[in-house]
Amino acid sequence: MLETPHVVVGAAIAYKIGDPLLALPLAFGSHFILEKVPHWNPHLNTELKKLGKVSSKSVRIIVIDSLTSLFLGITIASLVLPNTAHAATILAACFFSALPDLIEAPYYFLKQKSNFIEKVWIPFKKSIQVDTSIVPGLTTQILTTIAALWWILI
Repeated sequence: MLETPHVVVGAAIAYKIGDPLLALPLAFGSHFILEKVPHWNPHLNTELKKLGKVSSKSVRIIVIDSLTSLFLGITIASLVLPNTAHAATILAACFFSALPDLIEAPYYFLKQKSNFIEKVWIPFKKSIQVDTSIVPGLTTQILTTIAALWWILI
């Protein structure tokens, strides 16, 4: 799944719950639940094995997705200002909701080899992901993001 749905769901959890001791673990756990939603994303591991690097097309998708996630996370956090503690919890939840993907970044983009990432983490993540083709896969992610934004606004 792209990062935007993960981040917006994590932000929504923290927005509604507020307590970081509850919101942050829930935001982290939401990542694994959302992996069960049929989705599409670039297949970085396949590209790395075939091309020896992540394709420029995937890098563009990741940059756009990351910037969108940052913008939405900051926007959602700003909704609770001047309560800076709540805003910080929301931003931390955004980070924790994306963390399971972020720990792979050095492996894919900085060529830092890691037996844990290669032999344990990537196979685990592949085992829980439900991949689908691009149109239905992006549709579920857009709907997930909209649902999380709606939850914030109600």
